Amino acid sequence: MRMITFLLVGLIVHVVFFVSIFDIYFTSPLVHGMTPQTTPMAPPASRLVLVVADGLRADSLFTPLPDGSSRAPYLRNVMEEMGTWGVSHTRVPTESRPGHVALIAGFYEDVSAVAKGWKENPVEFDSVFNESRHTWCWGSPDILPMFAKGASGDHVYTHTYPAAEEDFASTDASRLDSWVFTQVKSFFQSAKSNSSLRASLLEDKNILFLHLLGIDTNGHAHRPMSKEYLDNIGLVDTGVAELVSVVEDFFDHDARTAYVFTSDHGMTNWGSHGAGHPSETLTPLVAWGAGVKNAHKITAAQSYNDGYLQDWKLEHLRRVDVNQADIAPLMASLIGVPFPVNSVGVLPLLYLNNSAQFKAESMYTNAIQVLEQYKMKMAQKKETTLSFLFTPYQLLTESKQAEFFHKARILIQLEKYDDVISLCRSLISNALEGLVYYHTYDRFFLGCSVVLGFVGWTSYVVLVILKTHASLDRHPSVLNQNRSHTLGRLCICVTVVITVFLLIQRSPVTYYIYCLLPVPVWYSVLKEYRTLTDLVRSAPSLPLWKCLGYFVLVAFGIELLVVSFFHRAMLTVGLAVLSLWPFLSGLFGKAKFRSVSWCMGCLCLATFPLMPVVGREPNTHLVTCAGVLSLFTSACYLWSALQRAPLHLSDRQQFITQMLHVAVCAYVPSLTHSSLQQKQGLPLLNQIISWTTLASSMLVPLLSSTRIFHRLLSIFLSLSATYLLLSTGSEALFPPVLSWLMFVWINIEQEAMLAQGVSGRQELSTIDFSANIDITKIRQLKLDDIRRSYFFVFFIITAFFGTGNIASINSFDPASVYCFLTVFNPFIMGGLMMWKVIIPFIIVMCTFETIQVATQLSSRSLFLIVLVISDLMALHFFFLVQDYGSWLDIGTSISHYVIVMSMTIFLMLLSVVTHIFTSQRLVLWKRRKTHFP
Repeated sequence: MRMITFLLVGLIVHVVFFVSIFDIYFTSPLVHGMTPQTTPMAPPASRLVLVVADGLRADSLFTPLPDGSSRAPYLRNVMEEMGTWGVSHTRVPTESRPGHVALIAGFYEDVSAVAKGWKENPVEFDSVFNESRHTWCWGSPDILPMFAKGASGDHVYTHTYPAAEEDFASTDASRLDSWVFTQVKSFFQSAKSNSSLRASLLEDKNILFLHLLGIDTNGHAHRPMSKEYLDNIGLVDTGVAELVSVVEDFFDHDARTAYVFTSDHGMTNWGSHGAGHPSETLTPLVAWGAGVKNAHKITAAQSYNDGYLQDWKLEHLRRVDVNQADIAPLMASLIGVPFPVNSVGVLPLLYLNNSAQFKAESMYTNAIQVLEQYKMKMAQKKETTLSFLFTPYQLLTESKQAEFFHKARILIQLEKYDDVISLCRSLISNALEGLVYYHTYDRFFLGCSVVLGFVGWTSYVVLVILKTHASLDRHPSVLNQNRSHTLGRLCICVTVVITVFLLIQRSPVTYYIYCLLPVPVWYSVLKEYRTLTDLVRSAPSLPLWKCLGYFVLVAFGIELLVVSFFHRAMLTVGLAVLSLWPFLSGLFGKAKFRSVSWCMGCLCLATFPLMPVVGREPNTHLVTCAGVLSLFTSACYLWSALQRAPLHLSDRQQFITQMLHVAVCAYVPSLTHSSLQQKQGLPLLNQIISWTTLASSMLVPLLSSTRIFHRLLSIFLSLSATYLLLSTGSEALFPPVLSWLMFVWINIEQEAMLAQGVSGRQELSTIDFSANIDITKIRQLKLDDIRRSYFFVFFIITAFFGTGNIASINSFDPASVYCFLTVFNPFIMGGLMMWKVIIPFIIVMCTFETIQVATQLSSRSLFLIVLVISDLMALHFFFLVQDYGSWLDIGTSISHYVIVMSMTIFLMLLSVVTHIFTSQRLVLWKRRKTHFP
């Protein structure tokens, strides 16, 4: 197989492996076709007011002030006198969209929604808004449109402010909430003179939804402990009090309005959310009004051991905690609309102030609604599975469902309502487990198919390395060709059997890809069995102990890298071990200064994984210091190069210009953050400098000399300037320290080659990478190249996790992008932060390419070893995903798998481009050798 074909096939295989994790674990759990279920009794409320304070933490609302008063006196009074309160427990990811979907639709949105953005429904789903007669919404343009778009008919009316108002640099983000309250007051005022609007409002089953974004925006900009955040809570409390007064006056105090106040997610102390910290998952819930129980004072100890009741001074009031999805059936029950058909919430009966019969009927309706989803999911799976292979969920077979219906109706007739409620809760629990059972029915089967393909591919790459670089027999015999034909026929038969099996089961197209991919992969492996037999025959002549030692070290190294994804401190351990390499390998005696430099560089870099990834306060003085360090490092590089080769005037001018640019960029973050702290907004000049720097960082290095050292220095200066603008503190020191170590690595690898007897060492300042390649100098792989490849993978992982954990949503501060923009835009902000993550990655990549040239090794040869190491890591994470039981652990392992696979795919794309470019240069070189001997 030609190398370019191998790379393209490998790229396709890895894309399939990458997509498979989403297809196996992130498919939508929703089913359609269920009949909406309604409680057959009159509801206690005609309308419901839902107020969602975006980003409000439970402790921020409930904790009293030092003098014993509350920052939200109206809501505190509601909890004390006329309502029921508790904590709503959210789920990861603690973001606005999934939080609102859980609140209003009653289910936890699948991760496929991320790829669809914030304003579009990835799949159609039912919601309380959709089931209402009319719903009026006021708030953010990021949240409201998705419920209006997903509603059947045109009965959901949205009123939003411009997206540009969501500005983290705003002088007062609480004006977003003031706008909402003002609009609602104007709405009711206009309804008094608008007969059609008034008639609509007087109908039953109506919902008023207020989305308040000011608290979240102030939390991101100023942190949750700031005066702006806490004052915003007081403003919301006053607004809610005025809102209740306006609503009650409009409806003449008819006692038919229910109120629910809650939040979609909390926020960490450092102003982020998305992960599973208690400050993010614990949100307040306060309900009062029609159909809601009044405050229930108790003297006995409550069954909550988290200590919050004492901190909040609420031990005397009954606390009723719920899961976030439980709020949707609560709202549906209060106003008598059908429960959302996709809801997985369980009705929290302790919030209801109604008869025992109403509670039992409502719980029965809730159970039937969940059971309908289960039955639909079971029917879908049964249709696509051969009858003799189908294994039903044993706790809820069709006979047990019939038994439930019969028993529940008899108990209701006998007025044994407590028994009905207990029976319904048991059924809901079993039905939810059954939903998970059928949703993951094919997961093991698909996982085994992917693992089989993964192992086959990795085995094939190892065989390619052995066949290309080991002295093995490569001449096929007639017997081998006959065996290949037999093997080919066998693979065709296996392909036909798998295809027929999947056709009978009416499996999706992706199932064919995952199940059939291992067939050609393993065909390629088994076809090379001759290579394996030759390897076994030549084993006695190999340095077995040395090979075994390398194998053990690489296995230990791969395990260390895998553990480092979960515990960043393991990178510190790894760097400390790497620092000893020159001393253990004997290089110290031949290159003392470079060996000491390597050791110091590793130890300095080892400090970064020990630094906290979250909770850091911005410190722009460190950013300025990082700029100075970058300039000092660059000056040392230039001085070192000038000692060996002269610098052209144009190169000197470019480097001086780039260094001045770095100096400017080191000062811009200080000016920007100072302006934002004074609430003067983002200076236009700073914004222009930032975006210009970002754009030029990809172009300016192309203007530099084609000598390797000059190009490396230009790339470092360009990327450093951008990284400084994206930094808020100590992480800005990471690129100059990493670059220092990378420069030492290049030089010490040249010393290692000399120690191995390879001559022809060239100074970096004299190597021109645009020159034609002399293929006579390209050498074969050696065992030491395994170490070089491992070093590369290790430094790539260190580059990713050195200053943060990109597998965690809240590891990076949104303040990192304030030099570029302050108006909320998740895609631009996310793209900028991803570019910040990739910058150290590029530095390591360029270093590795330089080492390949300096050590006279073909880039694709080292790449094959890197590919094996990264594939083994990805396979390790895939096995971890299969083993974990909790969704949080599964999600963490999946994110790590995605990171490794993304890295591998990126490397393969780069290798394809490099190979095409290199091949053209080789052709030109061969032509020149032909015509000019």
